[in-house]
Amino acid sequence: MTKIKSLLLACLILTTFTSCFEDLDDNASSTRAINDFVWKAMNVSYVYKENINDLDNADNNYNKFNSNEDYNTYLDSFDRPEDLFESLIHLRNDVDEFSAIVPNYIELEQFLQGTRQSNGMAFAVRALTNGKVFGYVRYVMPNTSAETQGVQRGMVFNAVDGEILTANNYRNLLFGSNSTYTINLATYDDNGTLDDDTDDDIIATTASITLTKAPYTENPILTHNIINQGSSTIGYLMYNAFRLDNTFLSELNSVFADFQAANVTDLVLDLRYNGGGSVSTAIWLASMINGQNVGELFFKEQWNPQIQTNLEANNPDALINPFVNEMVVRNSNGDITFQENINSLNLSKVYVLTTINTASASELVINGLSPYMDVVQIGNTTRGKPQASITLYDSEDFSRNNVNQSHTYALQPLIYESENANGFSQYYDGIDPTLESSELYSNLGVLGDVNEPFLALAIADITGTGRFSNTATMTTKDIADNHFENPLHFEMLDNRPLNFK
Repeated sequence: MTKIKSLLLACLILTTFTSCFEDLDDNASSTRAINDFVWKAMNVSYVYKENINDLDNADNNYNKFNSNEDYNTYLDSFDRPEDLFESLIHLRNDVDEFSAIVPNYIELEQFLQGTRQSNGMAFAVRALTNGKVFGYVRYVMPNTSAETQGVQRGMVFNAVDGEILTANNYRNLLFGSNSTYTINLATYDDNGTLDDDTDDDIIATTASITLTKAPYTENPILTHNIINQGSSTIGYLMYNAFRLDNTFLSELNSVFADFQAANVTDLVLDLRYNGGGSVSTAIWLASMINGQNVGELFFKEQWNPQIQTNLEANNPDALINPFVNEMVVRNSNGDITFQENINSLNLSKVYVLTTINTASASELVINGLSPYMDVVQIGNTTRGKPQASITLYDSEDFSRNNVNQSHTYALQPLIYESENANGFSQYYDGIDPTLESSELYSNLGVLGDVNEPFLALAIADITGTGRFSNTATMTTKDIADNHFENPLHFEMLDNRPLNFK
């Protein structure tokens, strides 16, 4: 579903960005010009602007600055655009951990489209209670260096290029500019206690694997299959990102067509490594799962008070996102560029596998489905991101059109919170699982295999062969994840055309 929204801001608000302040003169510094863009973009769009004293809000009658001179003095008080941006963030460590400013929007666009330099090894870095740091492989992307070199899920490494990993060096070794590096393999010793990691250890080996990064666009569908267990026909799908890509959308729809043809009775949706993505794709995936509530509310948008008030008065339907029966993608002119009828399973229950890396659009699916279906969540509490964001550029309407060519700064601010049909939205601490269980580094299993621990728990409940047995929780410190080192990975992107002016 695609909407073209007009925010219809009142004249009083609009003057903040047009007549109230004239354009900066030609001699103004580059930093001031960029700061001007940052403030104006945040002032019109930021969902929490009423909490920020330096943004126009009801407390100061939408008139923060009295003159151009006051405004320019304010802008010049920040030496870097990043500093100004950070000063406008509401509760950075509690509510808004995700709004971002980037100096190069070309790289941002590639990142959000799923294209990046990658050797194909999706991994996480952890620290044991004894202080030892290690990495472990979560999965391997097809047609990459990691696949060619035989990297497999569950492999453990404790050094890179022979240098032992520590909390101080892992970032340079694994996330630096080096296009090639060698991982030194190790084994994980749980000391015979699966549910207690306080006595665990990492044992070095002599084996190593050399990996090389290259430009790569990851297919969000890592694996899917149909599992027959007794009278149950179970569809399993590991979906790792909500991409707004015509080819990937068709492929996702085809997976559900296969599930339909097999008369799938139950679905296990694996979102454990899915940090989010397109709002539209989340709506469509939820509609593929549900299929029974077309036209009913999937989620409602809650913007900042100025935008919310104007939308409620002039275009209330723009706030409503229902379940749908077709996928439609439009360009900025409103022309349809992709359209397919959705293949729905019409289920009343769904199993979702989650970890702390399950975020944003993934949480939107869980939260939006919950009022209508039994959502059985297995794993860990999710990340906690009920907000959507959008890329804002330095242009007249903050779109990519006629962008300022003098710099490449862009913003990725939070613009609204998502509220489900029960009115629930503020899951800043994440969504708790029905059953809490953690991945065990000594026994990750094969994704999609009936014996993989998370999937096995779901199958046991589906078939009635045992409800939620063999669970374990881990306390190992989470240091980093190569998919989630950048906070921009945790995104609920509203790619639909917006008009802020």
